[in-house]
Amino acid sequence: MTIDHKDSFQTMVKEEYSLQDIQDIRAFLIEKGTFYFPSFDNGLFPAAVAADAKNTGYKYVWVRDNVYVAYAHYVLGQPEVAIKNLQALMSYFRKFKFRFGKVIDTQTKPHTVMERPNIRFDGRDLTEVDEQWEHAQNDALGYFLWLYCKLCAEVEKGIGINLQQDDVEMLALFPLYFQAIRYWEDEDSGHWEEGRKVEASSIGVVVAGLKALRVLFVEPSFITHCCQYKGKIVNLDLLDELIERGIAVLSNTLPSECIQTQPNQRRYDGALLFLVYPLDIVRGEMAEQIISDVITYLQGDFGIRRYLGDSFWCRDFQDLPKKIQTSIYTDRRKWLEENDKAVIFGEEAQWCIFDPVISAIFGRRFQSSERKDDDLKKQIQYLNRSLRRVTGKGSRVKMKPTDETEEFIEIEEFKCPELYYIQEDRYTPNVSTPLLWTQANLIIALEMMEQSLKQLI
Repeated sequence: MTIDHKDSFQTMVKEEYSLQDIQDIRAFLIEKGTFYFPSFDNGLFPAAVAADAKNTGYKYVWVRDNVYVAYAHYVLGQPEVAIKNLQALMSYFRKFKFRFGKVIDTQTKPHTVMERPNIRFDGRDLTEVDEQWEHAQNDALGYFLWLYCKLCAEVEKGIGINLQQDDVEMLALFPLYFQAIRYWEDEDSGHWEEGRKVEASSIGVVVAGLKALRVLFVEPSFITHCCQYKGKIVNLDLLDELIERGIAVLSNTLPSECIQTQPNQRRYDGALLFLVYPLDIVRGEMAEQIISDVITYLQGDFGIRRYLGDSFWCRDFQDLPKKIQTSIYTDRRKWLEENDKAVIFGEEAQWCIFDPVISAIFGRRFQSSERKDDDLKKQIQYLNRSLRRVTGKGSRVKMKPTDETEEFIEIEEFKCPELYYIQEDRYTPNVSTPLLWTQANLIIALEMMEQSLKQLI
């Protein structure tokens, strides 16, 4: 697919780049507003700033998305943005710490997902959203723990988070919570907030978070605090046990996402890429297998599918009843089946968050001691795929008509979509454009490209 951009941008996307070329692309997109990250006063980011954000719910804050946006600012050398965001997330978790405590104290059963820590909330005032949602998302909690602890570990460099005792007490709840739900065998809704199953991608993120917390146990700013909850001590032995349990399941599950029996079994899932980058939990041959699987089985011309048979933003999704579009996964699948609208393999939505991650993976490999030319070529290939997904002139999205005169909205040029889906036999960006998670991943890919090219000078 060729997006209809102005000629000035079309000519900037090349098969080979100089450092100046990438810097020019980055400056051009910044000037066009592609990397505008609007935030609330407290530093939290809405999921999207799209025209239909109110109806899609993307005006709210997702923990996972915020961590990725915060991480992008950290990579770009703006730790103050990441710190402000993470401290706001910490304030939110502290406000509702009773949700962790009730699970740890067995007052709440893990299967009652609405009583688990909520991973989607109103970021303006740190309040929960009174809507049924798939809050059993261990990966979201793992992401927060990972980046928060990563920033805490860098306080000695002057760019980290200064821990206070109440922060440490809150951090203690995460491993105790993961222990209480037995995260290594817990069925959660994972990255895609859908049907619950034991997912390698969720387990891997929790492992990354626990490992990051473990690093803090040798930091001077941390060891003066007592990491406990109601007499339950969090120590290295507990962390090692929890980490080992997760690694054991990953060893038995990867490169699959889920090895439970049908309908949960899933061989390929794009979320597994995140265990390679940015989490660096999976390396070597297994990382190669995951990358190969995604490219071979999930990659399309317009982006990369989350998994085969994905019903979210399936063909003509905007023609579905509004309540079905925004419903939880189980309600949507049930409606599609009852109305004979089963997803056709190959027609799943193709997402824009993955190509930049693959580019970053190849970039990191090129920047290693081996510096293989093929890695640089693939880094450029997937950066270009990412750049070509930026919206062009004349992009428009079909809306569920609210009156008899308006049926489409125009999508601004140079925005990062959540995904492309088939509407009336044509791939088009969906209404969640721009998506801040896509923006974050793309600017990381550009930063990684700059780093690779600097090595050639």
